[in-house]
Amino acid sequence: MPNITLPDGTKIRFVRETTPIKIAEKIDLGLAKKALAAKVDGKIVDLDYKIKKDAELKILTSDDKEGLDVLRHSASHVLAHAVKKLFPKAKLGIGPAIENGFYYDFDLRKPFRPGDLKKIEKEMQKIIDADNEFEKISMTKAGAKKRFKDEPYKLELIEELAEKPTAYKEGDFIDLCSGPHIPSAGKIGAFKLLKTAGAYWKGDSNNPQMQRVYGIAFASKKDLDKYLHKIEEAEKRDHRKIGKEMDLFSFHTEAPGMPFFHPNGMIIINEIIDYWREEHNKENYKEVKTPIILRKRLWEQSGHWDHYKENMYFTRIDNIDYAVKPMNCPAQILIFKNRLRSYRELPMRMAEFGLVHRHELSGVLAGLFRVRAFIQDDAHHYCTEEQLKDEIKLIIDLTLRIYKTFGFDAEIELSTRPEKAMGSKEVWDKAENSLKEALKEKKIKYKLNPGEGAFYGPKIDFHIKDSLERNWQCGTIQVDFSMPEKFNITYEAKDNTKKRVVMVHRALLGSLERFFGILIEHHAGKFPVWLAPEQVRVVSVSDKFNKYAEKIYNEIKESGIRTYFDSRVESVGAKIRDARIARIPYIILVGEKEQKSKSIAVRTRDNDIKYGLKLSPFIKKVLKEIEERK
Repeated sequence: MPNITLPDGTKIRFVRETTPIKIAEKIDLGLAKKALAAKVDGKIVDLDYKIKKDAELKILTSDDKEGLDVLRHSASHVLAHAVKKLFPKAKLGIGPAIENGFYYDFDLRKPFRPGDLKKIEKEMQKIIDADNEFEKISMTKAGAKKRFKDEPYKLELIEELAEKPTAYKEGDFIDLCSGPHIPSAGKIGAFKLLKTAGAYWKGDSNNPQMQRVYGIAFASKKDLDKYLHKIEEAEKRDHRKIGKEMDLFSFHTEAPGMPFFHPNGMIIINEIIDYWREEHNKENYKEVKTPIILRKRLWEQSGHWDHYKENMYFTRIDNIDYAVKPMNCPAQILIFKNRLRSYRELPMRMAEFGLVHRHELSGVLAGLFRVRAFIQDDAHHYCTEEQLKDEIKLIIDLTLRIYKTFGFDAEIELSTRPEKAMGSKEVWDKAENSLKEALKEKKIKYKLNPGEGAFYGPKIDFHIKDSLERNWQCGTIQVDFSMPEKFNITYEAKDNTKKRVVMVHRALLGSLERFFGILIEHHAGKFPVWLAPEQVRVVSVSDKFNKYAEKIYNEIKESGIRTYFDSRVESVGAKIRDARIARIPYIILVGEKEQKSKSIAVRTRDNDIKYGLKLSPFIKKVLKEIEERK
């Protein structure tokens, strides 16, 4: 007789075993119609899953991320079904839901041609219209091998399974899968195939390269249209395109995955760093700088040599092995350990804009979002257990304050002790409680991710949302038990004994390059005035007014505003067009009328024009915008 507890605390009692769909029908027929899957005691299951004992239940619809993931995973099965119908010789890989949709990998002798996606979409729509149920099938390993004898990649997966294989039948198509799935294919209200790409089987370049088909799916066409509009907007805002138009950065084959920042780009980078330093100085951080090449023995001690070696770059100097640093923490620890530290020096907050290098596969490099050389705004807090909670609160305040200045709100996630964790449960509990209490005292809502902390300690992650409502994980606060133990990091306590410090890793922007890319797309290159590489451009209508225009330019320049006088022999229309492509916040137009009245005409990058303005008040207005970082 199971008692079912719903998310609002309501309890429903059943005299015998039941299923999520029956419970949904009992609650509300409208809910049952929208239901895609269910969460039973934290596990996502099919709607016909048998509930035999007391359980907590949530019915999942397309309004829930998990429900949408199940729908998209089911769409990937429909994709595989369609491809097998059209290309019977295709060998099946895997087809998961991903952050922005789904994909399926296929091994095909000939690559998909441009028109093939349309054909596959038509076949998928036929399958969806047939609305066949997704039926779970339990198998033995021997039975699964027999069923998938012509699918080499499925056979490989079956061999690796620790438990009995399961498959799902939809119409006449059966695919190896642990599920869950939506009740029937017709629940996929709208979908679109987006692109194809090459992908190595299991992400290993030693394995065969497969063809990956990406798609997106929703419960309604309205949601799909909204998403496709966002995609269109995202393409317009692509930081690589805008970066070229605004002359911010470039990439070159001489250093793949390593950005070259141009003068305009460096202005923005330096403005970000100056603001970052200003805020960190307020909180008594001490800035340091560490070498980018350090001896092998340091990386062996930190554990990176054993666990991260494939992502590192190496060199030999004087017959000794060195590595280019992929992280800043071990080097910063050497500074802390340079002498004995007293409890009076704690908490110590050590910050660095550290250049790190990580070897990323060429296929995953993506503009500034995924690079091989980048700057991390790393900081490490060395403190006592008693100081830990207050340090976390300080970091939270600082992080949210900095994000707000750049125009971002943040969502927070807390990840706790995983199965394989370093350190005792008692120490973990203390660290987790410090994080939870800090968030509680700051009255901050957060999502809990049980068991998803790093092996060395629990963590808080900050996810910022941009103007297209995309989430980006940037900031993190990580309590670390591993490094203090590996490096025996201690301080001299009040009683003259040596005690181990508590170490907190912390980044706010994360990768400076990636954050820059996010900023470009968030603002579509129309940076706030304080960040804009060029803040005001002076344009004369003709050469006759160059002298007056130059006088205006000089006054603006002397005020400290970044400005440029466009005196080229071009039409006014061409000059304005170039200024708009460069996304200059303010364009000052000077012609006969302005020269006679000793005034200026100001045009914004959004095409708002005001005539007859006086220069001095305009300069004060712009300086105020810069100072307040609006």
